[in-house]
Amino acid sequence: MDITSYLTPFKYGKSILSPSGKEGAFDRYGVDCPFVFRHLGKTYLMHVGFDGTGYQTALTVCEDDTLLHWRSLGVILPRGERGHWDASGRAGIWLLSQDDIHKERTLKKVNGRYWMFFHSYPGEGYETGAAEMGLAWCEDEDLLTWHPLDHPVYSWKDGAAWEKGGLYKCCAVEKDGRYYMFYNAKNVTEGFWHEQTGFAVSDDLLHWQRGADEPVIKVTEGAWDCHFASDPFVVYDSKKDIWVMFYFGLGKRHAQEGIALSRDLIHWEKYPEPIITAGEEGAIDSTHAHKPAVIQLNGILYHFYCAVRGVKDEEEQAKFGNEFRSITVARSIPF
Repeated sequence: MDITSYLTPFKYGKSILSPSGKEGAFDRYGVDCPFVFRHLGKTYLMHVGFDGTGYQTALTVCEDDTLLHWRSLGVILPRGERGHWDASGRAGIWLLSQDDIHKERTLKKVNGRYWMFFHSYPGEGYETGAAEMGLAWCEDEDLLTWHPLDHPVYSWKDGAAWEKGGLYKCCAVEKDGRYYMFYNAKNVTEGFWHEQTGFAVSDDLLHWQRGADEPVIKVTEGAWDCHFASDPFVVYDSKKDIWVMFYFGLGKRHAQEGIALSRDLIHWEKYPEPIITAGEEGAIDSTHAHKPAVIQLNGILYHFYCAVRGVKDEEEQAKFGNEFRSITVARSIPF
């Protein structure tokens, strides 16, 4: 398995987006789940923030080619109204976009609209309860006004045992006119659980059918991903005619980034070792390096991910528990 062209061994080593620590801010305690894309000649980074109640979704823009300095455009997908299924928060995790890693990652329109996938948990707090998947649409080219659908489009409720604990991050790609949504799910909502990755298919984005009863990316006993195999990010390599899934695995201590390859989006072969590992003690990603988002720009492959380290200072306010959770990047050439 040749994965050389997908590797990004050079870490920036610093946060590009950090939690604000400000009371009442959507990102008071952490930022997470990056998604990077191109739109009207600029590069954008969508991400979620956690404020203690739940997730909300924001957008930033980089007006140069460094992909290191980002300007906030504010929250674009706030939590739903009280009593609604997504009242605790909406975590925007994927925008339907160009799948080919060698082409500009621009957004796709379906029925004249841009489409965002998000998930929401039923309870307030940190990922409380079993989450379901929703969709939101936007017609404005500024990408700031999104309209969530009233009901989930995909749920764990009619799923297999491995996903009964709820759904997490998803991605959606198009092949031969059909949409494939990959997502990770957990088997139970409380106590010790496993997370694994499965998929569903759709012809219209609104109605989804499970592609298989079993996950296609499973945990591996005794390996670096023995507990979680999660957060798929799938791209197409047109030069090799192969699909590439970036994902993260959780072992005994650290979450780290991995990769799997497929010819048909159904059968996947995992590379046996992580491609981005947790950093050394004191590094921005010393606890976890996980939740991938990749983009190629000017011949350079960038791999964005969520970095977690322990809190260094008891007075550090931008934290959740004992963790400092931010977003950083690695790339294929040195910084």
